[in-house]
Amino acid sequence: MKPVIRLGNIDLSFHAASAAVVQRILERHGYEVITSTSPHETMFLRYGAREVDMLVSAWLPASHGGYLAPHAANTRKLGVLYQPYCIWGVPEYVPVDQVASVMDLARPEVASRMSHLIQGINPGAGISRFSRAMVEQYGLAELGYHFENGSEADCFTRFEKSVERREWFVVPLWHPQFLHHRYAIRELAEPKGLLGGQDDATLIVREEVAQRMAPELLDELTRLSLGNAVVSELDYLICREGLSPLAAADTWLFRQSA
Repeated sequence: MKPVIRLGNIDLSFHAASAAVVQRILERHGYEVITSTSPHETMFLRYGAREVDMLVSAWLPASHGGYLAPHAANTRKLGVLYQPYCIWGVPEYVPVDQVASVMDLARPEVASRMSHLIQGINPGAGISRFSRAMVEQYGLAELGYHFENGSEADCFTRFEKSVERREWFVVPLWHPQFLHHRYAIRELAEPKGLLGGQDDATLIVREEVAQRMAPELLDELTRLSLGNAVVSELDYLICREGLSPLAAADTWLFRQSA
């Protein structure tokens, strides 16, 4: 009878991409893997309640550090899968000499042309928390800018349709993410440092579960490093090429073994 591990990931596509790679590694080591997804805060609550054994992944220290803190004493950190960071970006056709910084959004000639809707994703995401603070602290709300939460599809479809129209707009985004695999998105300078800096996307497992794992499995998971470009590519395969997360993971793992 195979040992069972319950693998959780935050319910965004790029988290599913990296979780699928971890799932395949666990399966190669003889595990039956039961997967589940939840929004950011809910997933960490479920992790703390021992409903999942391993979580892909905790963005530490900034984005998810507060969510993990109550459960840190019973957590073992394994590999850093990639190094995410949040941005406010604009499409490359928005002239850099006019919009290079978040502060430029307040210039009258920019504010009059720029879309004032900043379309985000779910409220628990780090980029959502950071973006709400930025609208206020950069004085953008009084100029009509407003951040709106929504689904992944709301954010990403809005980006693609707005690019088709050559609209000037800001996208609250992060690396890695599939839009970077296809589009050139210029990161705006953010002098107040409200976007949290670069995190380590860390594979975490409950300590009592880690103690039952074979040393060679723990070693492989600790050495696992995908990188931002790979996760963006996997995310693109899922979201725009129609592959399942496991099929995307298999494509990448096959390349690694060839």
